[in-house]
Amino acid sequence: MRTEDGEIIRKCLNGEPEAFGFLVDKYKESIYGFAYAKLLNFQDAEDVTQEVFLKAYRKLRTLRRWENFHAWLYSITSNLCKIWLRTRSRRPDGEFLEEKDPDILDEPSIYAYRESQARESLNESLHEALESLPEMYRQVLILYYLSGMSSKEIARFLGTSRTTVLQRLHRARSQLKEEMLAMMNTTFEAQKLRGGFTFRILEGVKRIKIQPMPRTAGLPWGISMAASVIIAALTLNPHISMVNPAFTPSGSPLPAEAKVLKTGEIPVDILEVSQVSVLASKQEDGEDGGPMLPEMHNAAPLASQGEGDTWTKKADMPTPRMWLSSSVVNGKIYTISGCVGPNLANPVVEEYNPTTDKWTKKADMPTARYGLSTSVVNGMIYAIGGTDGSGRLVTVEEYDPVRNIWTQKANMPTPRDYLCTSASDGKIYAVGGRNFGQGGVFFLSTVEEYDPEKDTWKKKADMPTQRAFLSNSVVNGKIYAIGGTSHRIVANDYEGISTVEVYDPATDTWMRKADMPTARWSLATSAVGNRIFAIGGGHRMTAFKAVEEYDPATDTWRKRTDMPTARGGLSTSVVGGKIYAIGGGDAWVLSTVEEYDPGFVPGEGVRADGKFWLPWGKVK
Repeated sequence: MRTEDGEIIRKCLNGEPEAFGFLVDKYKESIYGFAYAKLLNFQDAEDVTQEVFLKAYRKLRTLRRWENFHAWLYSITSNLCKIWLRTRSRRPDGEFLEEKDPDILDEPSIYAYRESQARESLNESLHEALESLPEMYRQVLILYYLSGMSSKEIARFLGTSRTTVLQRLHRARSQLKEEMLAMMNTTFEAQKLRGGFTFRILEGVKRIKIQPMPRTAGLPWGISMAASVIIAALTLNPHISMVNPAFTPSGSPLPAEAKVLKTGEIPVDILEVSQVSVLASKQEDGEDGGPMLPEMHNAAPLASQGEGDTWTKKADMPTPRMWLSSSVVNGKIYTISGCVGPNLANPVVEEYNPTTDKWTKKADMPTARYGLSTSVVNGMIYAIGGTDGSGRLVTVEEYDPVRNIWTQKANMPTPRDYLCTSASDGKIYAVGGRNFGQGGVFFLSTVEEYDPEKDTWKKKADMPTQRAFLSNSVVNGKIYAIGGTSHRIVANDYEGISTVEVYDPATDTWMRKADMPTARWSLATSAVGNRIFAIGGGHRMTAFKAVEEYDPATDTWRKRTDMPTARGGLSTSVVGGKIYAIGGGDAWVLSTVEEYDPGFVPGEGVRADGKFWLPWGKVK
């Protein structure tokens, strides 16, 4: 059976030990989380994780079924944890001096002591809370929060169903107090595997000699060397910045003149790339009821130099408008309502097919409005809030693209316009926005959760920063609130802000993240794979072309190619890994549509024709 893991194992056994780093990058987070669930000690879990990969490499020749590599790691981890626990029980209390971090030993002793005491107190409280849970509940909780795995990934890792994982996750949360969940989330964020982990493994691997495979004239399964390179590239980790120099090791074996990008911790020499379609087989419903994308750690292609990061002009939207909203269902983009002139809303709905580059008129929305937001759950589009030009709305209307009909739903509790909504795990979260009171305009931090199945609303934790004209995107079930404004100078002249805050619906908590480089309001964001692209917007009365990419895993930003048309009040949607920037305005309302190719960022998604496209690079 041909697998990506199998191809990398073949390369390792044929004298290319550096290829093993791809397997480390691919599985290190899940193994670390699993080890911590067993040991309830972060340092021990990291040590065991390191030993797991070194032992796996030493014994690689003994693995008969290469496609079972992940299950094999699981077994090795379980056994090493049992040994570690037996050893720890015989160890005297306290740590040996030589085991301490040399950086800590260099600090003033009283400072180091206080720091260690605070950490130990926090970890002890967390340890007690987690130890109170049955192990099967503790496992899914830790894999979800510490390893950042989705319910589908956890189900695959543990060899069970997604329904079982969701049930265990729910029961685990229900047994912990909210403040403990919040503390756990904060602690886990600070205890992620440190940068350089993969390189430490590779340094160890260099000193291990394994018996090579017998050389044969042809490759296994009758595939070419070019194909083997393609498959190897699939396992790159999507969770580490490609340009972050902090992950460059000292004494790197790469020649000084080599041109490399970083994906995970593995340097990659970029070659010519081509797009290859892979059938998205055995798909089932995704988190929001749409098609399930391939597992992120199974498909993590590279961003190539010289390809991607480009803009292409597409067919104009028939009705020019700004402060519209757009959503994707079945590979087609639906642009909904918007402003067509001063305080003039238009209820128009138009469907765009990226495959044919054509537009089709659909049924008008019942309530004409702009400054609204739309989200998709189970193939239905929910249009929420906005303004009709005279007041802020609580209106919620559901659109069925298949039947081309609209239905009135339960009103949102808080009237507001220029809010943002995002769907996560079947619920829609309405975040921020603007309203008016006796003192004039005021900005909201309000977050309200809508359950489409029950048609009910619920109050959630406020966003830390009051703001409107922001944009939200979802990565790994978490909602990133980006930019916007919290200050009006005069009339519609607003100061843009660069604030980024992330909301975790599972714990109902917010956390501050790295600021966006360009402060702006009325921007649009879209997530492709595990990266968020912030596009357009403005500051005061100046519209921007700026495009900046955010990596949630490393909490870093980088500049990308500017959008050709400067504009704010636009909307963006993703189909087939391409971002479509639609409408908006500068000096006038626009019908412009421009397509952005991010350049093979991990997890592009399913194309409109139902295929999953991936690019390729070569391991150097």
